[in-house]
Amino acid sequence: MRKLLRRMIDTTKDEQFMDLIEKVEVIVSKVLSLFMVLVILVAIWDLAIFLLRELFTAPYGKFNSILFKVFGLFLNILIALEILENITAYLRKHVVQVELVIVTSLIAVARKIIILDLEKVSGIDIIGLGIAVLALSISYLIIRFSNSRN
Repeated sequence: MRKLLRRMIDTTKDEQFMDLIEKVEVIVSKVLSLFMVLVILVAIWDLAIFLLRELFTAPYGKFNSILFKVFGLFLNILIALEILENITAYLRKHVVQVELVIVTSLIAVARKIIILDLEKVSGIDIIGLGIAVLALSISYLIIRFSNSRN
């Protein structure tokens, strides 16, 4: 019992506590990576089924209207790949790479713009998406310039 109590007290010391936290972060990152791979595989399967179903059952000329859904599914997979890259970059360097996060955000906003139904969206939503793209682009430029100086 004393050994257990002593180990618990030792764990609360700064250096050992930080080691414990780092180990937990690595384990969580690895689990997230595995789940993200699973999500990507399921998304690819979903895309394949959707494509096959729409190619062989959609009447001639209707595929153009489905094309935006296909683009959205492709971009979903691309976003998932970028998130997986963020996680694996963290596992390699133990630092969140802001440039990757911004690029992932830009892809997500671009996906939203591509699949946007202009008949159902108000003008303020479009302005908001434009501001988001502008802000993310400026952020990306700032990070890119600061990384090139280093």
